[in-house]
Amino acid sequence: MIANPHNVPPPDLRIVDIHAVLPHESSDIQRSGPLIARLQEAEFFTNPPLVAPAGDGKFVLMDGSNRHASLKALGFPHILVQVVAYNSGLVELGLWQHIVADWDAQSLRRELENLPGIGISDCQDAAAIASFDLRDGDCFGIRAPADSLRERNAALRAVVEAYHSRATLYRSPLTDAKQLWTLFPTGVALVTFPIYQPQEIIAAALDHAYLPPGVSRHIIQGRALNLRYPMQRLRVDQPLQSKNRQLAGWLQAQFAQRAARYYAEATYQFDE
Repeated sequence: MIANPHNVPPPDLRIVDIHAVLPHESSDIQRSGPLIARLQEAEFFTNPPLVAPAGDGKFVLMDGSNRHASLKALGFPHILVQVVAYNSGLVELGLWQHIVADWDAQSLRRELENLPGIGISDCQDAAAIASFDLRDGDCFGIRAPADSLRERNAALRAVVEAYHSRATLYRSPLTDAKQLWTLFPTGVALVTFPIYQPQEIIAAALDHAYLPPGVSRHIIQGRALNLRYPMQRLRVDQPLQSKNRQLAGWLQAQFAQRAARYYAEATYQFDE
């Protein structure tokens, strides 16, 4: 259950070793390439990834895997993150739905049928690792060996890769296919997934049993956005303690200047 949105503490922002942040999902190739180019030229870091403490100084990446992977590829030693514990009452773990677009349903099904160890089942299969609803009204499930979290996630990565590498992939929180076909006119399939639990996200990160990109969805009360924190302060070769002292002073100044505002209502943003 998510906490009262009217009583949310200020964000816990920290600069941490980039190698101490462990992703729970594969990075999205369609999004990481352009992001690396943008971050290389960026003057400010705007949206810190969300992480949960995992013990021994490590953090599980809840959201922001492409930002993390991009900064890592650029050789940044440290990364600015927002720390939120799963048991804080501020985290709701859900799922994204995938919309497969700019392809055809026949080719999609053929690619899935050709995957080793993957079987096609009916729409109502409770054991399916993914379900497909097609624009023409047809539907089917995907069966695969899933005796462990590692096996389940490996099979799911293969399924998502089958369309991710050949089609355009959109994500949406919506589950109503009719709504989605209106919003995504070139969409051919809606893909839904079984729910994950927080301990499975943590295990996926610690055991390198990654989910596919864009399946888990973390909703955080009090998420920090549009920070405009100077990138040079992350790039520079300084001890973490010094960097976090700088960050603390910068945050105090932001609140003193009333540059930080909290909005309790759910919103749509059109500037990303």
